[in-house]
Amino acid sequence: QVQLVESGGGLVQAGGSLRLSCAASGRTFSSYTMGWFRQAPGQEREFVATISWSHSRTNYADSVKGRVTISRDNAKNTVFLQMNGLKPEDTAVYYCAADLRLMPETYEYWGQGTQVTVTS
Repeated sequence: QVQLVESGGGLVQAGGSLRLSCAASGRTFSSYTMGWFRQAPGQEREFVATISWSHSRTNYADSVKGRVTISRDNAKNTVFLQMNGLKPEDTAVYYCAADLRLMPETYEYWGQGTQVTVTS
């Protein structure tokens, strides 16, 4: 089992940047595919980005492609989401997720989320 804690959210103006972090505890973090999702008020949770355990594969939602980079540091049990060129429509609670399967469509473990608010 793995526990996930997100941080780095906050209030930022449109065009700004934020770097989200997700610290994982538990065994064998490096074995997990890690993902970021977000949920805006009144909307369903949506996929943002994912990275395989070996860093070799990443995938991004079309809505963030070119503005967002997912990365991980297996030595520090941490996954990051660098977000640039933020837009008001990026406002949401951002969740970190983990799963032992390679690039799964659903994830077993979830963090509590961190709020990102982008003002125009």
